[in-house]
Amino acid sequence: MTESTLDARELRRYSRHLVLPEVGPEGQEKLKAARVVLVGAGGLGSPIALYLAAAGIGTLGLVDYDSVDESNLQRQVLYGEGDLGRLKVDAARERLSDANPHILIKTHAEKLDARNAPGVLGSYDVVVDGSDNFSTRYLVNDACVLLGKPDVYGSIFRFEGQVAVFAVPGGPCYRCLFPHPPPPGLVPSCAEGGVLGVLPGIVGALQASEVIKLVLGIGTALVGRLLLVETLTAEFRELQLPRDPGCPVCGDHPTILTLEDSEGACAEEPSDTGTEELNVAPREVQNWLEGGHDVMLLDVRTPVEVGICRLSGSIFVPLQELPERLDEFDRNRRLIVYCHHGIRSAQAVAFLRGRGFGRAMNLSGGIEAWAREVDPSLPRY
Repeated sequence: MTESTLDARELRRYSRHLVLPEVGPEGQEKLKAARVVLVGAGGLGSPIALYLAAAGIGTLGLVDYDSVDESNLQRQVLYGEGDLGRLKVDAARERLSDANPHILIKTHAEKLDARNAPGVLGSYDVVVDGSDNFSTRYLVNDACVLLGKPDVYGSIFRFEGQVAVFAVPGGPCYRCLFPHPPPPGLVPSCAEGGVLGVLPGIVGALQASEVIKLVLGIGTALVGRLLLVETLTAEFRELQLPRDPGCPVCGDHPTILTLEDSEGACAEEPSDTGTEELNVAPREVQNWLEGGHDVMLLDVRTPVEVGICRLSGSIFVPLQELPERLDEFDRNRRLIVYCHHGIRSAQAVAFLRGRGFGRAMNLSGGIEAWAREVDPSLPRY
């Protein structure tokens, strides 16, 4: 039996692990030797990082290039008011090092892409996907399959979450579930659709549990199973997810042999869809309004969002009601359509243009950009 590398302080810290027969000193040594990388230090990444650090994962990598925003604090429990404006990886490293000074925190303050993914992920044993956009999920999945690393997947939207373990030999990958990304803008972003603040805590804790099980080699991992979490009904459901022999990346005859970047939805900072000539910047619209131009503002958000804030003088028509209310608009007027971040409004503009509203334009960045660039007094959400 080799001599333990756990010092006296670590033995006290991990005592509740050590008395578990399934863990014990040998298991804690495995956790200490493990190298785990977390992609995304946001809603999911917060509980994942906190629990893995507390559990004693020896080397914990954090991949994120975003900064802490006030809208993050409703669910991203790694951060507080004093972290606003800081890089998430810097604030997270400080918090996690305080939570457990016995572990090493490595930060990667960069956007993960096809070029850097092999180098960033390749030196770790387990990859945890805490991202919030499809392009990163597919990238992480494909990289894990090609690198031979387990991908502990989680996703959240509104009141629902999903958890699974992908890219384990013999098991399915993310593409076995969703072979191809949805078209950009088809799926609402988290900023557009919202998310219950406690949901990432539930899903993230489950992901952390799967990581620990994989490292220790205990229990039954969520391989070939997709766990569905529904908070409104407090229900957990499980779907069987077999490996697809025809999968383009993990199948018997894969066609994806190298990493490629793809466009996705639900990004950290949602972007407009549609062509550039259909988008107009907030300050340009402000200049038109101040200059007395004949401009109509059309708000296609939900009633709840309108109750939070709206642009003065705008007309409110929820996106789903637009097809039945076209007769309320003049096809000859300049029509500026807006939503929260510019995704739903871009869809509305495409629809309107196809119905003869040739002067319809999308407010780039939505009311969120207007609040940042034109009127800081507007409430942001």
